[in-house]
Amino acid sequence: MTVAYSPSHGLGEEDSIWFKLSALLNQEDPMQVLMALCEKYNGVLPVNLKNQRIVLLSEPEHAERVLVTNADNYTKYFDGLRPVFGRSMITIDGALWQKIRVPQQAAFHPKMFEEYFPYLMSAIDSKMERWQKLAESGETVEMVEETWTMAADMVCRALFDREMPFNPHFVFKQVKTYTDVVNHKNVRLKNVRGELEEITDEDPAKAMEVWHSVPDTVIGANVIDHREKTLLTAMQEAEADPDFPEFDHRQVIDEMKQYLWAGTETTALTLAWSLYLLSQHPEAMERVREEAHRICGDADPQWDQVHQLSYTRMVIQETMRLYPPIWGLIRIAAGDDEIAGHKINAGDKVSMLTYIAHHSPKYWEDPEKFDPERFAPERAKKRRKYSYLPFAAGKRACIGGALSQIENTLALVQLLRRFTPEYVGPTPAKIRATVTLCPQGGLPFRIRELS
Repeated sequence: MTVAYSPSHGLGEEDSIWFKLSALLNQEDPMQVLMALCEKYNGVLPVNLKNQRIVLLSEPEHAERVLVTNADNYTKYFDGLRPVFGRSMITIDGALWQKIRVPQQAAFHPKMFEEYFPYLMSAIDSKMERWQKLAESGETVEMVEETWTMAADMVCRALFDREMPFNPHFVFKQVKTYTDVVNHKNVRLKNVRGELEEITDEDPAKAMEVWHSVPDTVIGANVIDHREKTLLTAMQEAEADPDFPEFDHRQVIDEMKQYLWAGTETTALTLAWSLYLLSQHPEAMERVREEAHRICGDADPQWDQVHQLSYTRMVIQETMRLYPPIWGLIRIAAGDDEIAGHKINAGDKVSMLTYIAHHSPKYWEDPEKFDPERFAPERAKKRRKYSYLPFAAGKRACIGGALSQIENTLALVQLLRRFTPEYVGPTPAKIRATVTLCPQGGLPFRIRELS
């Protein structure tokens, strides 16, 4: 079956920042290219492409200006992924964003995390059962897919009170087809030439059809414990409120998409890159195990022990410095501004390149070195503010950032106490700059069980 390219797919539109930057992002080592350009142009790189101006920013003071001190002048940009997230918090701004966020905020208060704890642990247990079979078979697996499926299970159990009712490996592959935005230009160019697209299971339209069915599948699944207060029940209460017409059923579905993909993706990438780094630094892997044994003994972690796992948490933080899942934060200037002597015009798109700040020798000693100890409290106090932005900053900082770090800390401790994941791909692993910072070609691993 063949169909013409449809604008409803949202792929490769000429106004998309991903379309315009595809020449840069398709480089063999795109981050090194961007680092060299930012150094050459003192951290501010205006890019003029047809009728659009994109300004790339890489210094902490630039991020502070856009995200904090003059944040009202910069609105969120995520048009390219509206087909994935609809009109969820991630794609709206202003007063509506604030109103939609309010009923969800309580679900991410730290006091709720203890309630989520057993559900996070059960998702990790489920993954360990799978890894037991993988260790026995010797099969090679793609680690981002492994960590994504576990993170999706955590979201379903902890936030929605449901066991994951869909095949996460299938959904992962489908939606990755869409979110690998560096391929969108090819789709657009085929459309310009009038070529037809063959519909297969890898096709973006099919991927979106699968993705749109997931939230309703989750809502219809069997409830685990009938908890009164979950993120899902909070959203359903907002939906039932006659004084809150903006939060209709469509809003519930779109917000679920946000957590099932965006929240899952950042957690999964961080954990996968952490396992890659630890496989390259076995002494650090042993420190994680030693810390777990010292604090937890031979038993599973208890909630009151989680915050004592300081070295494991520093591994997560260092991973997010070296491989920030969100490598660039994009905003649109609502009005004129000036940054580092450069005029920012209303309508300009600005991208704060967090990857560049995270790797700058101006703010980090030996920045390419894997050194979790740089996040020890005494060293962290000396860090330049806004030089580390794994979850953005200001009012639009990621709502689930703290929960994500707990998820990954628990996962690292539990998985590494029983298994040694062995990276079997090319070294060093290469990166692919899509909307998120992904490994190019994946991260192939074999799972070995500890004796």
